[in-house]
Amino acid sequence: MDFRYSAEQEQFRQQIRQFLDDNVSDALREEIAVSGHSPGPLATEFLKLLGKQGWLGIGWPKEHGGQGRSMIEQSIFYHELDLQDIHYGNLTITSLALTLIKLASEEQKQQYLPHILSGDLEICLGYTEPNAGSDLASLSTRAVRDGDEYVITGQKVYTTGAHYASHIWLLARTDPTAPRHKGLSVFIFPLATPGVTVRPIYTMEGIRTNEVFLDEVRVPASAMIGAPNSGFYTIAVALDFERVFMGKYTKIRRNFDALLACCKETDDAGQARYDDPVIQDRLVRLHIDIERLRLLCTKTAWMIDRGKVPNAEASAQKILASELEQRLADEGIQILGPRALLEYGSPHVPMQGYLAQSWLLAPMMKFGGGTNEIQRDIVAQRGLGLPRG
Repeated sequence: MDFRYSAEQEQFRQQIRQFLDDNVSDALREEIAVSGHSPGPLATEFLKLLGKQGWLGIGWPKEHGGQGRSMIEQSIFYHELDLQDIHYGNLTITSLALTLIKLASEEQKQQYLPHILSGDLEICLGYTEPNAGSDLASLSTRAVRDGDEYVITGQKVYTTGAHYASHIWLLARTDPTAPRHKGLSVFIFPLATPGVTVRPIYTMEGIRTNEVFLDEVRVPASAMIGAPNSGFYTIAVALDFERVFMGKYTKIRRNFDALLACCKETDDAGQARYDDPVIQDRLVRLHIDIERLRLLCTKTAWMIDRGKVPNAEASAQKILASELEQRLADEGIQILGPRALLEYGSPHVPMQGYLAQSWLLAPMMKFGGGTNEIQRDIVAQRGLGLPRG
């Protein structure tokens, strides 16, 4: 395959950049810088502008309201927005909507997809529980059928986005007598449903995630995605899409370029860190691995364009991206020294505080979307055909 962008794809990139230059205000940039990764009012307004302009879902099939563009073009779109930390619905667009298109009923597609495309509907993930993380099959949240409804009771943790999302995509046990992996189902319903309580949890990087309590929450049976007890397959599809987009190289490349620029700056004695051969070696090694990640990102997008769901490839991409982000932060702090730990807005902060932010965020990325240890098992078994255990 040819990893270079075509002339048409490069023209598309320039079109996106021009749109962002024309519409991203200084006030929005400042809000993004201090938001702690939660979209503020200006970011929410901009999300709806993206929807109005037809940018959301650009890779969706035309029959579902999308532009029918290739996943490569969709990746270009996300790349440009990620460079400026623009909120575009994230997992709602890049994972859950794609899963709805693949698995939902026609009625559910008509109910949810238009509102996702307009930016009016955002979804958070309700998977992890206090005693069920990597082993989701051990979850205890129950959904009991009662006529035309299900009654859901349980607790979810690390439900990122629950404080601003409109809906939750929730995994619950619907058949306690079935084998652990076969008695689960996925539901989507509004967070405003009676019986739902959302409480904050703050990470060390300052990002808000949440715990969600479900106290006899009644949802219609039509809220179930797919057939009863098929939830593990449903979330497997969603997680493959999620890992593809979790493993993007954009911000890693941005941070590396900023670090490289800092290393080229000279001090009062005319010396630059870039002149040190040890630092040169570190930078070259980082550059090579970022290029490896970029090529893997392109391959997974290429696979989706051909109707395939990246599995081992998505896991490999997620491993490489999360560990490379941590390594870049570690190397950058060692190279630039204590000032690299300053936050955005501090006097003399290098790289707009990207290194400090990344250093605190990177550990979470190693287990978000499935721990890297589990991802290595997936690569071994499904990618290399190796035996379990």
